[in-house]
Amino acid sequence: MKKTILVLCLALVPYAEIWSQHQDDPIMMTVAGIPVPRSEFEYSYNKNNTDGVIDKKTVEEYVDLFVNYKLKVQAALDEHIDTTQAFLKEFAQYRDQQVRPTFVTDDDMLAEAHKVYDQTKENIGPRGLIQPAHILMLIPQKATKQQQDEAKRRIDSVYKALQDGADFEELARKVSQDPGSARNGGIVGWCSQNQLVKEFENAAFALNPGEMSAPVLSPFGWHIILMKDRKQLEPFEYHKESILKFLEHRDVRNSITERKLDAMVKASNGKVTKEQLLEQRADSMAAADASVRYLIKEYHDGLLLYEISNRLIWDKAAKDEQALAHYFKKNKKKYVWEEPRFKGMAYHVKDQGDVKAVAKCVKKLKFDDWNEALRTTFNNDSVLRIRVEKGLFKKGDNALVDREVFKVQDAKVDSVKGYPIDATYGKLLKKPEDYTDVRALVVADLQDELERIWIADLRKQYPVVVNTELLKTINNHE
Repeated sequence: MKKTILVLCLALVPYAEIWSQHQDDPIMMTVAGIPVPRSEFEYSYNKNNTDGVIDKKTVEEYVDLFVNYKLKVQAALDEHIDTTQAFLKEFAQYRDQQVRPTFVTDDDMLAEAHKVYDQTKENIGPRGLIQPAHILMLIPQKATKQQQDEAKRRIDSVYKALQDGADFEELARKVSQDPGSARNGGIVGWCSQNQLVKEFENAAFALNPGEMSAPVLSPFGWHIILMKDRKQLEPFEYHKESILKFLEHRDVRNSITERKLDAMVKASNGKVTKEQLLEQRADSMAAADASVRYLIKEYHDGLLLYEISNRLIWDKAAKDEQALAHYFKKNKKKYVWEEPRFKGMAYHVKDQGDVKAVAKCVKKLKFDDWNEALRTTFNNDSVLRIRVEKGLFKKGDNALVDREVFKVQDAKVDSVKGYPIDATYGKLLKKPEDYTDVRALVVADLQDELERIWIADLRKQYPVVVNTELLKTINNHE
């Protein structure tokens, strides 16, 4: 039932054209004194009966669903749920998700992109970008004289090999101790000033494309640097799209909105708040755009519907243990199993004496209290004496239960290291003995019953008038 309500609620996302105040948009029905135009009903019907919907409804069948939805929303309004602080806060958050982005224009985003580009260009500076490759021989921190000499000997050997015509990329892959760049033949990537350690940077920026340095010592060790390429930063248009994507990822739109709202509040000398500005923008958008008006209404009514349904149906049924027990007792015949269940536990212990101790521990307790009793009795200190799986098992759920209870001869029970003794305790049930054995089913059925009772009461409380002749014109009134 919960899914049906939410689907119906979400279906009320509108198209702009259906809210127009055309003279040919007659009143389809009146629910609790509130008129519903044909366009609203027609849209909701079409939205919930697309080709992908499994359980399609006829127009006549859908009327009841739609009326019930409207009645529940009216009941929530009569309960003044829409005036609670929790509702107002959550609705404002939903509403503002639609409103806040409208404060940001394409020009705003373009201006931010230019700022990022200009700052990047300034950081790069007149020397531009370089793409160096290097071969590194690491020198550990606090290296001994012998380790330093060995690193120098090895880098000189590599340098001589390069001077004699060895391939730089091949040597980088084989001997460079910078694993990140070694995989790429020593290529570091595009770099600008102040991105590299000083010694490396000074040597690299002194090279032209194709030139190679002699060994250079840095805090990391010895480098041989090959300059692959150099360039200046490309024009703004070259990077425009990637910068805009970066800004979207960083949620810059929200920052722009905040700045604009702050400026508007300041310009008003404190006469308006951000919340008022957002509400005013929402009202303005709703007046100008029917789709926005419907969308905001969807959020509003959907929150009302969820809250009142949760209070009267979903949460109430799930937590009212007495009502669940009463419903199960009254409807026991509904809950049957095709095959028996084992209500109990499969467990593993270290000592044979604990097999009987476990049974004795839980024998007089309610099933729901077993876990706590076993924990405090057997696993309450650093020495864990038992491993337990408790539940309602059918054949195939647990190999130990299959072997010991259902007598499945080929059941393969995996041994539990350190707990060599396997046992089970509980009872075999041919049918549920109380509602906890089929709790999920009972909760769902009780919710459905409460829903039916509630709908019947709403139908008595609020008048509903449907123009049955007008139903014939749904999707056929052009």
